[in-house]
Amino acid sequence: MSKHQSLSFFDYTLPPEAIAQQAAAVRHDAKLLCAVDVDGVDHRHVRDLCDYLQAGDVLVVNDTKVMAARLKLQKETGGEVEVFLLEPTGDYLQWFALVKPSKRVKPQTLLYLDDEPVAEAGAVLGDGRRIVKLLREDVISRAGRVPLPPYIKDDGAVDPKRYQTVFADREASVAAPTAGLHLSEALLEKIEAMGVTLVKVELQVGLGTFKPIVVDDIADHQMHTESYTVSDVAWKQINDAKQAGGRVVAVGTTVVRTLESAAKTGKLTGRTDLFISRGFEFQLVDLLMTNFHVPKSSLLVMIDAFIGPRWKELYEIALTNEYRFLSLGDAMLLVKKAS
Repeated sequence: MSKHQSLSFFDYTLPPEAIAQQAAAVRHDAKLLCAVDVDGVDHRHVRDLCDYLQAGDVLVVNDTKVMAARLKLQKETGGEVEVFLLEPTGDYLQWFALVKPSKRVKPQTLLYLDDEPVAEAGAVLGDGRRIVKLLREDVISRAGRVPLPPYIKDDGAVDPKRYQTVFADREASVAAPTAGLHLSEALLEKIEAMGVTLVKVELQVGLGTFKPIVVDDIADHQMHTESYTVSDVAWKQINDAKQAGGRVVAVGTTVVRTLESAAKTGKLTGRTDLFISRGFEFQLVDLLMTNFHVPKSSLLVMIDAFIGPRWKELYEIALTNEYRFLSLGDAMLLVKKAS
């Protein structure tokens, strides 16, 4: 692993107008910046993805579904409190959560919905996390909303269905695996018809994915763990394809972390705090389709590890050509740099 890589290297100027506020009307009509050669780029659309795939490849997606994790509640005094559920603790109706404003919500504070106590704020754990106990089983169904990223100015204008992939299965994540949002059922049918195998894995997107880096030396960054699962069938499909000369095409950074965690540990199910930075040896992933990421993020550090510093040039090209950035924006297709 590389050491002493400064966070400032992963900064770039992101104009507010470049941040997508709506997803493309048709999923596969999003732009796709293709950088699959050493030199040059192709300006295409996600619907053209088939042109870069070949029979024998596997296209791996994260089929996690975003849960209605954002609860708007009140204290007994009427003060508004937002509870952002992260994942269950394992104890009945008890969750790890973010609470806002946390400093004004002391442990054992009851939180109300329609004048009824429905949750209790618990211990402060650090990193902004709290324990929150739900007092009713139906709180999430009654008050929960799918959480959109904070840079979406009008989350009421976004169709919640467009923040779920067409293959979303089990509610377990607090953010979408956004590269997968571009894949339509029609495009997936076309891809499979050409002899590409669609493989589904799961990584439960949580703090590990979107927690910002706050240290200057990225080697000091600590990832939160996230739960992942790769079925025996999926693992066999991926490895059989590799052995037969096919390529592993990861749809999104969460798929990369899932596959490379499994390859590194030999465990198909578990929790991962894998932080991929320059010098990491990728064992499985050959191509990556991914969105354009927030400056100074662990996702951008991963892109740098995958293709090298060329990402800076590609991001400049994307901004110049009015690609739309972040979760609801456009995408890029990258080939792993030669080691």
